[in-house]
Amino acid sequence: MTVSDNNNQTASAAPALALYGKMLTFSRLQFSTSDLGTIEAQLTETLSNKSSNIPILIDSDVEQDLSALVELLWSWGLQPIGVVTGLLDDQAREQRLAIFPADGKRIERIVPSKTAPTPSNKPKEDNRAKSANDTSTESAANIPATETTISSLPDETLLSAQHITSLIYDQMLRSGQSLNHVGGDLILTNSVNSGAEAITDNSLHVYGRAQGRLVAGATGDKDARIFCQVFNPSLVSVAGTYCLRDNLPEHVIDKPVQVKFVEGEGLVFIVMDEA
Repeated sequence: MTVSDNNNQTASAAPALALYGKMLTFSRLQFSTSDLGTIEAQLTETLSNKSSNIPILIDSDVEQDLSALVELLWSWGLQPIGVVTGLLDDQAREQRLAIFPADGKRIERIVPSKTAPTPSNKPKEDNRAKSANDTSTESAANIPATETTISSLPDETLLSAQHITSLIYDQMLRSGQSLNHVGGDLILTNSVNSGAEAITDNSLHVYGRAQGRLVAGATGDKDARIFCQVFNPSLVSVAGTYCLRDNLPEHVIDKPVQVKFVEGEGLVFIVMDEA
């Protein structure tokens, strides 16, 4: 685990590149026809102008002339960034577009070959959970850095993974901090303050007051869940499906709540003491 702070980085020590994890919002367009005239007619009915600048993921059930489709979408102010894996993979590679996994599939991690340097102001970390086949008694301070970062928003530097495990984090997650863990459940025994965010590719557990942004299944795991003792987040997301505070059911606010994704329903909120 490392703390990253842009103020601590000098220009002379800056690397040529850095790998970052970011939460991005984009829309998915599903196509059931390759007829560009029909598609444009539907766009005319759906969009009110040609300056929306919405990032778009193309998901097609039929073969497409991908180059022509991309040009059409750009002409309507949409910004195609990739395709859902399937019929268009070969064309996407030729055009250097991203290829995203299908629903419920996890995005493979990029693991750098070397760990990034660790600043001296490392926060205390206690009770790191071990995997079932790891009987080592190393202290947390002696364990090589995992793909877990805590940073000042908006930068969340992704570090190399040598031990992939669930993480127990005992400190309060304060406004402006982002805790991002890959490879296991993220368990917070304290609170997540408003303006903070906790992100994991597996399940998220918060035993204090859960505010801020709560994200589970960040790489597409639809079996991931969120468990909170006192539930009052600004945003909650499981496997890419999210809900903002204003749209949360009122009866779950400040209650012990489980959040899960159900196909065809989206996010389902369960008050645990009523389950």
